[in-house]
Amino acid sequence: MNVWKKGMLLALSAALPLSAVACSSGNTETKAGGDNSSGDKPTKIVFLTTGDNAAMGIKPGDRIVAEINKRLNIDLEVKFVPENGYEKINVAMATGDLPDVVTINYPSPSLNQWIDEGLLLPLNDYLSVMPTVKDKLEKNLKWTAVNGKYYGYPFIEERANATMAFRADWLNTLGIKPPQTLDEFYQALKDVTTKDPDKNGKNDTYGLTAQKNTGFNTSFNFVFYAYGMPHGDWVLDSSGKVAPIFEHPAFKQGVQYLRKLWDEKLIDPEFLLNDAQQREQKFYQGKVGFMAAPLFRHVSRLETSLQKINPEGKLGYSSPPAGPDGKRGMNSAPKNGLFTAVTKNAKNPEKAAKFIEFMLSKEGRSLLELGIEGVHYTKQGDKMVYNEEERAKDGFASNGWSHPLAWGSVVWPLTENYLPQTEPQADRAKESVDIATKNMVPNLINTTTPEEVEMSGVLGELMNQYYLEMITGKREIDSGIDELSKKWRDQGGSKVLDAVNKAYQAQGKK
Repeated sequence: MNVWKKGMLLALSAALPLSAVACSSGNTETKAGGDNSSGDKPTKIVFLTTGDNAAMGIKPGDRIVAEINKRLNIDLEVKFVPENGYEKINVAMATGDLPDVVTINYPSPSLNQWIDEGLLLPLNDYLSVMPTVKDKLEKNLKWTAVNGKYYGYPFIEERANATMAFRADWLNTLGIKPPQTLDEFYQALKDVTTKDPDKNGKNDTYGLTAQKNTGFNTSFNFVFYAYGMPHGDWVLDSSGKVAPIFEHPAFKQGVQYLRKLWDEKLIDPEFLLNDAQQREQKFYQGKVGFMAAPLFRHVSRLETSLQKINPEGKLGYSSPPAGPDGKRGMNSAPKNGLFTAVTKNAKNPEKAAKFIEFMLSKEGRSLLELGIEGVHYTKQGDKMVYNEEERAKDGFASNGWSHPLAWGSVVWPLTENYLPQTEPQADRAKESVDIATKNMVPNLINTTTPEEVEMSGVLGELMNQYYLEMITGKREIDSGIDELSKKWRDQGGSKVLDAVNKAYQAQGKK
């Protein structure tokens, strides 16, 4: 038995009860029989997925599940674990009692292991009945194939929603425009910190806040992109070899800029303790003026929450500030996401493949987002009328939002640019996505090597430690970067660089 499976089984006695709870209460496990109009017995399909924390549970008798069963002639059983609860999926897979269809994070050591052990079936033989999946794989995701085989549908977001958010009412009070350059950004942070933007007579505001990250802190990456960091994953050194981003001149310049903000107390000193909710609370409560934040469907929520505390509060957002040469960027293009696959235990692999196709197809998206026409919604010309009472019976989220199966396995709302017609600030929400997507920074290499996945925890933690210590004055910048370069290589970075250089060379030959 390999080390991965041993570890999962050792954790089983502790973790499995949690997984069982997640599947049978709150996030519910549902069985619903389908119409057998074809005369064939419906195929049982067990679907294990992380789902969406914002969704309701699926109740017995769910009419959307019944409709899926009817259309595909299957008997669908959905098992949810909490969003990001990948360890519970690992445990379930390690027991050998495999579902028919499973969603896991991509890339991940677990996924690599499943492919190596033959736990997942290649979809190549079923792409003829998966036109939507086939189109997406062949247009933009060919690089995800392993030795020419697609072991599942890798959902990698191609759009972005993170922008620079700010208290527009404060900027108006101070008489300043949204900053367009790093120099203007510095001055805006200084004014917000020192000029009492809320006019409460207290020196109790900071310019910028952020939230803690599990790895390299990404909340301030816009500074590095402004100084000319060309890619979000790797850079090339003077000899044309792949190197870590902290060895690019823009990294040092960015750290020096952030150190200046820290030394002048323009950054929230507690940003390393903030989770997403705490970061937002400081924004609402008048503690900070700027934050990098995901917007889109959150535009209305953020502004409404702000105005509950500050009725005159106004959410603003813009592109990140540009650097000396006019360069700017906010997010790196993602190479990670979710992966939905058919396992070797699938009772009918083709039916399982058709289920994944349905989840991604226009027909499936319409059913999961809107429901059944005449039951969950009606149309009055171009207007959509949501029957909230009937929708609630089948677990649809309120205010026109979707069924529990809609998100968290093959798409998110951002992917579909999906907002219900009830969304009060739809135009601003979509505008924020346009801004964020325009400021996505490309990657140097389109794949993630197994070595990167294996070493990401150790190397990410090391980089984050040095980076934050340099920003907060606990470590000198020049010597810190030099020491980081050596330690990073000694602790596995050299092995990773060998792999990514080979991947870069192979990419150039295609």
